[in-house]
Amino acid sequence: MELFSARVSDIISESDTVKRLRLEVPHPDFSFRAGQWVDFFIPGVDTVGGFSICSSPGLLQREGVIELAVKYARHPPAHWIHTKCSVDSQVAVRVGGNFYFDPQPSDPVVDLLLIAGGVGINPLYSILLHTADLLRHTHGHRYTPGHTHLCYSAKNTKELLFKNTIIDICHERPDKFSCDFHVTQQSSDVEQELQPYTINGRISEQELERCVDPERTLCYLCGPPPMIEKVSSDLKRVGLSEDRILFEKWW
Repeated sequence: MELFSARVSDIISESDTVKRLRLEVPHPDFSFRAGQWVDFFIPGVDTVGGFSICSSPGLLQREGVIELAVKYARHPPAHWIHTKCSVDSQVAVRVGGNFYFDPQPSDPVVDLLLIAGGVGINPLYSILLHTADLLRHTHGHRYTPGHTHLCYSAKNTKELLFKNTIIDICHERPDKFSCDFHVTQQSSDVEQELQPYTINGRISEQELERCVDPERTLCYLCGPPPMIEKVSSDLKRVGLSEDRILFEKWW
């Protein structure tokens, strides 16, 4: 679990409450798998942060950067990112986590079901981008993914992170990608471009049943613990075995 130096190269407002950090990690030995997180060390801040990487391993290979999307909080590392972090800030990162999608060429083809609640989208967005990269670069030596469906629940459409890129990926390969956005506290009209993808209300057992093939589906689930408990139970009821439900809880 080696520690690597990193430089903040860009800061983007992803929503009213979420900033996306772009970090240059120049060391050639640095790598991660789609879905993993980093311990985040800030000079002068005693508390270590823990943030999922939201970019793909391919971006690191191409440009030497990773991205983190961090929601505002009083927790010292998140608070530092939102109030003191600037371009050229120096930090350190260490990769961890057993929640990832890293298929090998000989692995059986699976259909992915990605289920996200709130900022639980971060590791699943990394997996989605990695899957898209694998499909763009199939030269006979790489794993070719099956179909990927994303169910993403947030309070309202403003809090749906990465929504435009998610829709673009679904448009680029409609045979391979699909998505549903769920909003639970939407008070305004849903934007026209999001209407075909947006459902009012939580992710239902009926919807999950339509997405699950017990023989082919592998589910990655990330969000608040109560959501994980509910969705895991629903998935088991519609026939998905426990070993095909992988989850990460965020408090």
